[in-house]
Amino acid sequence: MIKTHLLRYFIVLAEEMHFGRAAARLSISQPPLSSAIKALEEELQVRLIERDSKRFFLTPAGASFLSDAREILERVHKAKLSTQAVASGSKGSLDIGFTASSIYRLIPEIVRSFSQFAPQIEVTLKEVSSTDQLHQLLAGQLDLGVVNVPTVRLDLDYLPLIKDQMIICLPADHPQAGQSEVELPLLREETFIMPARDVSPTHYDNVVSIFNGCEIHPRVRHATRQWMSTIALVSKGMGVAIMPSSLRQSGLAGTKFLPIKGVDVDAPAGFVWNKQVRKPAVTMFVAHAKLMLSPIQTN
Repeated sequence: MIKTHLLRYFIVLAEEMHFGRAAARLSISQPPLSSAIKALEEELQVRLIERDSKRFFLTPAGASFLSDAREILERVHKAKLSTQAVASGSKGSLDIGFTASSIYRLIPEIVRSFSQFAPQIEVTLKEVSSTDQLHQLLAGQLDLGVVNVPTVRLDLDYLPLIKDQMIICLPADHPQAGQSEVELPLLREETFIMPARDVSPTHYDNVVSIFNGCEIHPRVRHATRQWMSTIALVSKGMGVAIMPSSLRQSGLAGTKFLPIKGVDVDAPAGFVWNKQVRKPAVTMFVAHAKLMLSPIQTN
C-alpha cells in the first residue's frame, strides 16, 4: 500500500522539477526525498522521473500518475475533514422516531430550527409507536425518539416536552359543544373512541384513569391506532374522545375541543435516546431542543 507522504513528496517534486527546491519546500533534506521517490517507484514498479545533467522530466507514466496522486490526496483530505466533522457532531445523520400527536408539540419546529443550525446533519423523521421506538432505540435502529411516556428505563435518557392537558373532543354539532367546559358524567351514555392500548399504553391508561376518577363506565365501540383517525371519526359523529389538547391544532372541521371540568391530567411525551450510544449529533440535537423548550416550560 502506497503511503500518502510518498504521494505528497512526488507531487511537490513534480511541481518544482528540482530535488533541492522540493526538499526545501517539504522541510526535509534531499537524501530522504530521493529515497522516498525511489521507494514509490519500486512500489509502482515503474520509472516516474528521468534526469540527466541538463534535464529533469516526468516519464509518461509519471505524468499520468501525477494526476492520480493529486486526486488521491484530495480525497484523503476530504475524508479526514468529513470524519472530523462527524466526530465533532457538525456533520452526519439522525434518525428520529415520532408519534402522530407529537407533531403538534413543537417537534417540526425543533427539527427545522436544528437543520438550519446544523445544515450538514441530515435529519430523518420516522413515524413509529412509542413502544416500538423504545425497542428500536435499544437496538440501535433509531438515534432519538419522541415517545408518549412519562419516564423511561435507566439505560435511556429523557427530555420532557411541554405540558399538554387531556381534553374532550366532540362533534361540532354535539349538544355540549357550545359549553366552555364539559362535565364528563354528562357523557356517560356517549360512544367513546379509545386509543389502542398496544400502540399507546400511556394514553390508554390516562383515559381510563380519567373515567375512573369521574366514576363512569364508558361505552367503547371503536379503537384507533392514530389520533388523526380518532379526530376524523369524531368529526363524522361516530363518538367522542379524550385526547391531548395539542391535537386541536389539527384543524379538522366538524370537531370541538373542550376542557373537562375537574380533570387535570397531563399527556406526557418527551425526547428519548440511548445513553450508551455516544453520538455527537445526538448531543447537539438534545442541547438545541433544550434551548427551544426551556423558555416555554418556564412560562
